[in-house]
Amino acid sequence: MKVRLDEMHAADGSVREHYRVYDEWLRRQPPELMRARREEAEMIFRRVGITFAVYGAKDEDGAGTERLIPFDLIPRVIPGREWAEMQAGLAQRVTALNRFIHDVYHEQAILRAGVVPADQVLNNAQFRKEMMGVAVPGDIYSHISGIDIVRAPDLGDPGSGQARTYVLEDNLRVPSGVSYMLENRKMTMRLFPELFSMHRVEPVAHYPDLLLDTLREVAPAGVNEPAVVVLTPGMYNSAYFEHAFLAQQMGVELVEGQDLFVKDGFVYMRTTQGPRRVDVVYRRVDDDFLDPRAFRSDSALGCAGLLDVYRAGNITLCNAIGTGIADDKSIYPYVPKMIEFYLGEKPILNNVPTWLCREADDLKYVLDHLGELVVKEVHGAGGYGMLVGPAASKAEIEDFRRVLLAQPANYIAQPTLSLSSCPTFVDAGIAPRHIDLRPYVLSSGKGVRTVPGGLTRVALKEGSLVVNSSQGGGTKDTWVLE
Repeated sequence: MKVRLDEMHAADGSVREHYRVYDEWLRRQPPELMRARREEAEMIFRRVGITFAVYGAKDEDGAGTERLIPFDLIPRVIPGREWAEMQAGLAQRVTALNRFIHDVYHEQAILRAGVVPADQVLNNAQFRKEMMGVAVPGDIYSHISGIDIVRAPDLGDPGSGQARTYVLEDNLRVPSGVSYMLENRKMTMRLFPELFSMHRVEPVAHYPDLLLDTLREVAPAGVNEPAVVVLTPGMYNSAYFEHAFLAQQMGVELVEGQDLFVKDGFVYMRTTQGPRRVDVVYRRVDDDFLDPRAFRSDSALGCAGLLDVYRAGNITLCNAIGTGIADDKSIYPYVPKMIEFYLGEKPILNNVPTWLCREADDLKYVLDHLGELVVKEVHGAGGYGMLVGPAASKAEIEDFRRVLLAQPANYIAQPTLSLSSCPTFVDAGIAPRHIDLRPYVLSSGKGVRTVPGGLTRVALKEGSLVVNSSQGGGTKDTWVLE
């Protein structure tokens, strides 16, 4: 029997302790009031411009489309003790991942020890040989990490009814979504101010201050008042709202590649008062597009000569070039071993069992069980390029089988987790929908910091396990109770 795990209700239907006050409040709310609040939220989000562009989607005039990410009124509530363990596990995991990235670009001890196969790193498309031997401040490569976490029935004992926390993915390149975490909280406080007098909810509004502190702390040596900028690909990028939002919240300049230039070994931005030196770049541009001299020569999104300045230690890029080697899904299965190798500790957070399709035995198992598994591209993101076996038709499974046989090294497979659900306000009323959580972890070498909670993403389609906004998912406010 498949065990369902609900964040608000226990198996016997009773309301969990940390949701009881909220449940009592919710029962008193007329459905028509909740619908009116949902419409109000949508109107405000649209007025403020909180949208994301959908790549490949066109309107009837052939122009690119922008959509609201649907906001759900019912928050996801996490008790303080549960968050404390999660927070410790996040700090442990991100610390080990940063140690791994530094190691593979320097001593490569973990490769020599055979803990991670050398060919899987050195021949990986995300490995940047240009970073070999490059010193970065504090040996920190992923300054802003988004770690995707789910709760699900214990895979080791699925009939027990016990829940376990699993890490689904490590996002270490340019993790997005934090602006929605902040805007969701503002919206909940605006729509339901009385709720916050009934609960002791940990704040998240200080995230931009923590982010700016982190960016300043990793400035090049000897820079006392670092100039920080946010580098965006431009207004047509799907996350442009977030780039502009974070720059505004931190009080720093939002720049595009054309606003920057290199002179005498330093990076400058063009301003109306003349050139101004830049010390730290929070870049929301992928590696390939950062420097047309070093990577893609056709890129108009970066700054020519940036890599030379970076290698000389005269500018800090957050996140560092080459962090993708640690968030590649083919490297994910080795993270528990990294934690033991670098920290001498047992992992606090669990990985999901993973089959590497590049391995013959793993591939055979996956091909024999395609209808039961989730198969993902190792470089994929946004819910694209994946197969959810139990939700796929026979034709879709057979099409995917051919793709998998053609390029098995490009895929991993995992069991289909029964993600925990949370009550969600949908057109038919309140119904359970599957969720995940993306906490944001900040690292500077002077410590690891998180704001309580993160971005809860919700699969709005009944039965769907895909929470990505590009696939029709929505978001919720996330409350961590003191």
